[in-house]
Amino acid sequence: MANPSLLILAGDGIGPEVMAEVKKIIGWFDAKRGIKFDVSEGLVGGCSYDAHGTPLTDETMAQAQEVDAVLLGAVGGPKYDVLDFSVKPERGLLRLRKEMDLFSNLRPAQCFDALADFSSLKKDVVAGLDIVIVRELTSGVYFGEPRGIFVEGNERVGINTQRYTESEIARVARSAFELARKRNNKVCSMEKANVMESGILWREVVQEIHDKEYPDVQLSHMYADAGAMQLCRWPKQFDVIVTDNLFGDLLSDMAAMLTGSLGMLPSASLGLPMENGRPKALYEPVHGSAPDIAGTGKANPIACVLSFAMALRYSFSMLDEATRVEKAVEKVLADGVRTADLMGPEGGVPVSTSQMGDAIVAALDASL
Repeated sequence: MANPSLLILAGDGIGPEVMAEVKKIIGWFDAKRGIKFDVSEGLVGGCSYDAHGTPLTDETMAQAQEVDAVLLGAVGGPKYDVLDFSVKPERGLLRLRKEMDLFSNLRPAQCFDALADFSSLKKDVVAGLDIVIVRELTSGVYFGEPRGIFVEGNERVGINTQRYTESEIARVARSAFELARKRNNKVCSMEKANVMESGILWREVVQEIHDKEYPDVQLSHMYADAGAMQLCRWPKQFDVIVTDNLFGDLLSDMAAMLTGSLGMLPSASLGLPMENGRPKALYEPVHGSAPDIAGTGKANPIACVLSFAMALRYSFSMLDEATRVEKAVEKVLADGVRTADLMGPEGGVPVSTSQMGDAIVAALDASL
């Protein structure tokens, strides 16, 4: 049987730094567990534009379609702000999502016990938090037509169109229900059915899929603005939240900050199964390229490490190994090891990006 294949696209800013720590863990699995990955690397974002004049080459796009999973670091930076919209670094990431048809974006928001004091919310509100937001990723207002900036009369007008088909809603709803069955069997669907026709359709289709295929899962509906309020008031009332592209973008970033640091949160973007049964998949940390700290050794690699753990779980069905990585991260945090973003009043053991990676590898060694 062929080794699982992984395409690494480290990207820009802190992307290469945090990805270097994931490579250590990949190497650990090879050396200590006899699990070998066929790893290839490519460029995406600003670094690809610098080298090729495009944020993603056709060759790299084709390679991403062939491998079992893509692991991405981060894209963008202020030096690329002057570029035309069509070649900005983010267009490379959007092209990957669109052409791989990665319609289901899983964003966990988990608050480790050791970091409960880092949230801006009270400790009892966030301690033990473990929710997942399932965001529809390939349709909605970010992709709908017509779109653009046009001249009407004597002024410009900006247009973006919110558009969803029944099938697009149905497949992301199924993704959420399937995930809920593996967790606490509870889904909350969020939209704006009170003011948007697309929201009415969203609610109707999610309800239909539930009633016909997943009646065992507890389903509730909530307006997205009320959902944002409830995430700040009592987030532990939720288990799986499913929502559209725009609201998912906003709500998942809000949920991310409940945990105290964007540097802690992974994500998975999943599509339909390939011939080998594995879903097309891209894994990436929620954080951006953080150009202000790039090259300083201050970046937190945990989100990227946990994204690799999600790849182990969802693409390679290596559930025990995924848990092993997650437990190693948990142990390191419990031991007080802290990158700059995690240093609080109570102190801790300050470490660099590389030292955090080394600490996680040491915890993996201790798990054997």
